Amino acid sequence: MSSGTLVRSLGTAALAAVVVVSPATAVAAPSPPPPAPGAPAAGVAGLLTELQRLYQQAEQATETYNGTTAELKKRAAQAKKLDAALVTARRSLTKGRDAAGQLAREQYQGRSELSAYLRLLLMRDPEAALTQGQVIQRLAAGRMAAVQRLGAAEKRADALAKESRKVLAEQRTLAARKKKDRDTVRTRLKQVEAKLASLTADQLADVSGLERKNTDQAQSALVASGALSSSRPPTAQGGQAVGYAVRQIGKPYVWGAEGPGSFDCSGLTSQAWASAGRVIPRTSQEQWRQLTRVPMNALRPGDLVVYFPEATHVALYIGNGLVVQAPRPGTSVKVSPVASNPVLGAVRPDPDGTPLTSYQGPELPKGATDGSDEGYGASAAPAT
Repeated sequence: MSSGTLVRSLGTAALAAVVVVSPATAVAAPSPPPPAPGAPAAGVAGLLTELQRLYQQAEQATETYNGTTAELKKRAAQAKKLDAALVTARRSLTKGRDAAGQLAREQYQGRSELSAYLRLLLMRDPEAALTQGQVIQRLAAGRMAAVQRLGAAEKRADALAKESRKVLAEQRTLAARKKKDRDTVRTRLKQVEAKLASLTADQLADVSGLERKNTDQAQSALVASGALSSSRPPTAQGGQAVGYAVRQIGKPYVWGAEGPGSFDCSGLTSQAWASAGRVIPRTSQEQWRQLTRVPMNALRPGDLVVYFPEATHVALYIGNGLVVQAPRPGTSVKVSPVASNPVLGAVRPDPDGTPLTSYQGPELPKGATDGSDEGYGASAAPAT
């Protein structure tokens, strides 16, 4: 058996004693059977546990990388906005300084409001003096406003320049962190590769067989619990998110990708909901942390199913006990059973939405459930 066949087992659920649904439903994965005769001393379950640990560390590293990348994008957008505002503020400041210079020249040349006021005092016609006084007051108010605008422009330009310097410093920090996160991803991938290379063909076959059996048992337990009812329709936005995810089936998994040609796990779910007009967090951890949690027995199409104790993987529920997911490098977006990984829980991006009165999910393309995980490679890690 190839190492690629084994790594498919890394994403399937049901380690011994791993809970496969949220605490609200409390359905536990069945215990694995005893190792087959001739299994290595560490045991098949022990090998599976070790490979799962390495897999989770790799996905956690990439989601950290994704989070840093998302923050860097925010800072870049913020810096661009600040630069535009700073240009406008500096133009306003230049105009204010020109106006102040004009005031100073007029004062020096005896054409300011003060000299006009002296002329007003010497006028003999009271009515003309009153009219002239009103004009002088308006002129004085306009000059005062010009001086005030100059002061405000100076303060705004100074504040924007200070904020711009701060954002640029944050960008430099995030860029360095992104490089560190990328290197961590590469290290984790190499650890998985090294572990796979150390296993014999028989060990690979034993682990893969155990994982398939446990996945089937975990999925059956979820179905028996009623957690995967197909009778709940999505909202209009949820249906749109499902449609988008299904249309991506067959596109390759790439670390850090958000489409349109390739995706990673949270890139797929975040873009599916963005296509429906709702912005959600970029990473699986933030999706789990920020979105509204729902029990597994209340799942409806469009909900996100989050996996592993550290929320390092996520998929989009499409109904009938199935999810669309981008599994890992070497694979393509595909349809899988909900229990294809150890389930942490589920979240709902549109908790206030009104479900449709009727709903028929999109037709799945041929081979939507086909394909195996081909394994990790250093080239699958982020390039930058």
